[in-house]
Amino acid sequence: MYEYLEGRPSSKTAARLILDVGGIGYDLAVPLGLNFPGTEEPGPKAKPLRVWVHLVVREDAHTLYGFPDLGGRDLFRVLLKVRGVGPSLALAVLSSLPVAEFLVALRDGDRARLQAIKGVGKKTAEQILLDLREKLTAPGAVVPGAEAAGATPPTTASGNIEDAVQALTSIGFKENDARKAVKRAAESFDADDLELLVRAALRP
Repeated sequence: MYEYLEGRPSSKTAARLILDVGGIGYDLAVPLGLNFPGTEEPGPKAKPLRVWVHLVVREDAHTLYGFPDLGGRDLFRVLLKVRGVGPSLALAVLSSLPVAEFLVALRDGDRARLQAIKGVGKKTAEQILLDLREKLTAPGAVVPGAEAAGATPPTTASGNIEDAVQALTSIGFKENDARKAVKRAAESFDADDLELLVRAALRP
């Protein structure tokens, strides 16, 4: 129903963002720690902000979840497809792990890393790995996003492109589709930033 909302941030807390869109204040649940440009000084003088959203409709509430970029929103939707993972838990995952680190945990089968996230128990961690690791490369292969998750930055754009392709194949993309998506993303975004490249490639 909603793809994105564009307006001025009225107020911002760690977990909520109030976005003023044409005089209507939308209350958005947002991941902890994610940067929303322009929310440092919310109010009438704040610059307009585009927030990518996902609407969850239940009998007792309609809840909007907001993300600063389309890749984060799409990863949120991927998590919702995992059995036993609801919106609150998917938000907790994105609040606890950057995209690159999450992909590293998947590639490593790191159940303990997933269980360290509040609300993720043993069974849920196993289900996340089961549902999202079906097309991962064999154990011992180069882990996509490892550079972005660590202290050492990526060294070359071409290397990042290959890592981004592997990141997408690790969550179920066919290799040809992954290469097309990464190539498209690299034409518009800085290929030296691996996480940005992966998020941009996740856009439809």
